Amino acid sequence: MDKTELIDCAKEARELSYSPYSHFAVGAAIECKDGSVYVGANIENSSYSLCMCAERNAVYNAYMDGKTKEDFVAMALIADTDEPTSPCGACRQVLSELFPDDAPIYMANLKGDVKETNVKELLPFAFSGDDL
Repeated sequence: MDKTELIDCAKEARELSYSPYSHFAVGAAIECKDGSVYVGANIENSSYSLCMCAERNAVYNAYMDGKTKEDFVAMALIADTDEPTSPCGACRQVLSELFPDDAPIYMANLKGDVKETNVKELLPFAFSGDDL
């Protein structure tokens, strides 16, 4: 799968967002080595701290199906933003533990802009289990 197809999967997932408070719909998609794709969308709650981001929903969805970071090839995320959207700090921390450090992460917007990064670039001084 190329990055455009993965971004399209994230765009479809975005349509499932439940974001009545922020009106900021985000979709994410993870490609696995076996060709499977796991998606997520942000799900909000009136008690804001209980909201869950698209990226974490996609990762947790894959893990619930038995996948691990060794299975992941790439991730895409998309939102209706001026610049390609970026994962929040909480998602960066989760990705630092549950997603490969060097796997591409395609950050996109609905205008077609894409920026490629990875976990190492997003969170260079991540807190890890080694810090415990």
